[in-house]
Amino acid sequence: MKRVDDFRLQLGKHELVPITIGGMGVDISTADLALEAARLGGIGHISDAMVKTVSDRRYNTKFVKEKLAIYKYNVLNEDKAAVKFDIGRLVEATRLHVAGTMERKQGSGLILINCMEKLTMNAPKETLRARMRAALDSGIDGITLAAGLHLGSFALIEDHPRFRDAKLGIIVSSVRALQLFLKKSSRTNRFPDYIVVEGPLAGGHLGFGLDWAKYDLATIVAEVIAYLKEAQLDIPVIPAGGIFTGSDATAFLENGAAAVQVATRFTVTDECGLPNDVKQEYFKANEDDIVVNEISPTGYPMRMIKSSPAIGDGIRPNCEAYGYLLDANGKCSYVTAYNREVAAHPGARKVSVMDKTCLCTHMRNFDLWTCGQLTYRLKDTTHRLADGSYQMLSAEHVFHDYQFSTDNKVALPVAALA
Repeated sequence: MKRVDDFRLQLGKHELVPITIGGMGVDISTADLALEAARLGGIGHISDAMVKTVSDRRYNTKFVKEKLAIYKYNVLNEDKAAVKFDIGRLVEATRLHVAGTMERKQGSGLILINCMEKLTMNAPKETLRARMRAALDSGIDGITLAAGLHLGSFALIEDHPRFRDAKLGIIVSSVRALQLFLKKSSRTNRFPDYIVVEGPLAGGHLGFGLDWAKYDLATIVAEVIAYLKEAQLDIPVIPAGGIFTGSDATAFLENGAAAVQVATRFTVTDECGLPNDVKQEYFKANEDDIVVNEISPTGYPMRMIKSSPAIGDGIRPNCEAYGYLLDANGKCSYVTAYNREVAAHPGARKVSVMDKTCLCTHMRNFDLWTCGQLTYRLKDTTHRLADGSYQMLSAEHVFHDYQFSTDNKVALPVAALA
């Protein structure tokens, strides 16, 4: 019976264990988590979501406080068009985050950065360009383009000296999305080095509507592989979303996938950036606690635990400090929803906003518990302790369980001493 370790992912000159840990923001996929994946011979992701906040937390910078000081005069103004990111500071934060990670890298694996197009930041093209180029300048092994079609993203870096050297990949959820990307990017005369096919059971933002349950990852992956074969394109395909055991992963590898991308099981590891009390919420979640809703200001449906404190919380928008989802006109649907509720409840000390959430503030505070559909199975991957809590896992343990397990089994960790 085969296992994941019987396969290898070939990316250029790199022969890798075919396991990729997805890039969960904001600093949920920490540098420590990515470094463990690379040390073990696989691929780890960091995320550049709210990179100034990550830099402040990890490198004691003051980027968020500095931006707030500049735009504090605008806090009570409904119009956020004036709230801009200083590109130089954005580059500095990205370089600190990436270089600080790459300097610590050991092992034969790779470290990639997940760059979301939906982080529009009141200047979509300029800020995405700055983030990607700064990551390349700082030695990142590659970039995974996420949360968007990225039709113009290759063009933003095609004149960078590492454009053909670094590994560049795209996340899609359909053959159609892949076709659009390949057609638009073809003018750069460069194909992606890998394609992540994210299915309907993934965590966070989804590339599906509220009818996500009608879709199936294995079917979409097979369609993508067939399309690439017909187009005579030899590009590795990496399924993601709902791959919970090593046997799940092996099934995809046996059917033509080059690797798998996983994340949910790493949310409850010591290296994950979630606070320990939030990790316990992930362990405790039951299947009916996991919902897909449309409260994200990005316009994408989003999967989360329904007891997340962020849901319905009418916190005042903090765009002057953050503002990562302001569009090219300085608009955010949460700001609009918040102002609507304030106008409808004059004099109220606190309002509730049910249809949207302040994604920036709540993700920064770990109050929006995004998750994969199979999070409810996490309790079966560890031991319950005498006080009712669940034993944390190590990233190495989870990685090796994916790599070596068979028969749909999950290896439990060595029980902690009482």
